Amino acid sequence: VQLQASGGGLVQAGGYLRLSCTASARGRSWYVVGWFRQIPGKEREFVGTISRSGVSGDYADAVKGRFTISRDNSQNTVYLQMNSLKPEDTAVYYCAAAWIAHSNVVLRDAGSYDNWGQGTLVTVSN
Repeated sequence: VQLQASGGGLVQAGGYLRLSCTASARGRSWYVVGWFRQIPGKEREFVGTISRSGVSGDYADAVKGRFTISRDNSQNTVYLQMNSLKPEDTAVYYCAAAWIAHSNVVLRDAGSYDNWGQGTLVTVSN
């Protein structure tokens, strides 16, 4: 599956952005999707994940209560709604997808994903 992440940009602290991750899948169209972010020179870190069904989700402590992941399987698109943004949220954001048979499983580990998008830059200014 090919993934296309979009929606990044420059926003002031306290603002919001919505990132999209669209999959161009052949055959299977519902995947577990994860969002990760990376600051240059640092390790890629987990942001959040959503199950194939959309029923289950999990978030990093740093974004819990501010970020929400949702999905529209009819459009093969997963969204990352980011509210109350902070300068420390500045990073390149990546979406990733993995096929898991169970519809309610979520995945936090980057190594569990075998399909990655190209990343979209989010910059939060003071």
